[in-house]
Amino acid sequence: MSKTNKIKAAQEILKELGLPEAQQNEMSALVLLALADLGPDAEWTDAKRISRTITKGIMSFMSNKYGREYKPNTRESVRRQVLHQFVQGGIAEYNPDNPNLPTNSPKAHYALSEPVVKVLQAYDSGSYAKAIDSFLSSQPALVDVYRKKRQVRMVPLTLPYGQKLELSPGAHSLLQARVVEDFAPRFAPGGELLYMGDTAQKTLYVAQQELKKLSVPISEHDKLPDVLLLDKGSCRLFVVEAVTSHGPVSPKRLQELEEIFSKCSFQRIYVTAFPDIVEFKKHIADIAWETEVWIAAIPDHMIHFNGPKFLKSM
Repeated sequence: MSKTNKIKAAQEILKELGLPEAQQNEMSALVLLALADLGPDAEWTDAKRISRTITKGIMSFMSNKYGREYKPNTRESVRRQVLHQFVQGGIAEYNPDNPNLPTNSPKAHYALSEPVVKVLQAYDSGSYAKAIDSFLSSQPALVDVYRKKRQVRMVPLTLPYGQKLELSPGAHSLLQARVVEDFAPRFAPGGELLYMGDTAQKTLYVAQQELKKLSVPISEHDKLPDVLLLDKGSCRLFVVEAVTSHGPVSPKRLQELEEIFSKCSFQRIYVTAFPDIVEFKKHIADIAWETEVWIAAIPDHMIHFNGPKFLKSM
């Protein structure tokens, strides 16, 4: 089997073993082959459990057997982005020959778990599917474990009309949820959510028909702000940026937004949402005039960067 085909086969095995997509890449496949001591010409039945350190063991194997040269600083990538997940997913064991080694020991090593060795030995045979099933019956797929953990951390959001959304975990989503739950009832009572993006799904919520009526080019959703709220009663469209995503509504961002909404006849109110005063102070010099600031920690007020708007003509 060629080097390329052996690596691709190892990637497929990692997928079958339930590793997340990020651990199905070439580097992960090479680590698997290194821990099994399987060179390009070796038979799958030759797979064995062999303990290897990262640099002199695994990375040297990658270079000598597969011609994959990685820079020395790649060691941390191998450890954090491959081996950590291998251990979590039951693919490999950490320091099996000496569990009492200190964390930063140069002798730290990894070895495949026995069930995974059996899976590799069974590859390309009639017992391969059974070996995979046997592994997964005793070890939950890491991709499922991660998915469950992620679901637990999701930020729930119930819209005023009952629809429930789940936002990706993180400060950004928490702030977006506060915009809908706290800002909207105070400053756009009865308003309608038209758009909300998410770090994992940019078009998490899109009211396509309403956006079309407002002449908002939804084909350019990558450039849209974090939240759009429509207040039909006052003919206002609240364009809200959560500072936790790409910063405040700066002069540059304001110009971009004005271009996007240039055909919208409703009055646009540009708002930067901040979680607290501390974060607001960090960005105050970048906020554009003719925009608003809302701080979730003091939800009943807005700060107006409106220049001469409220001054009487002299």
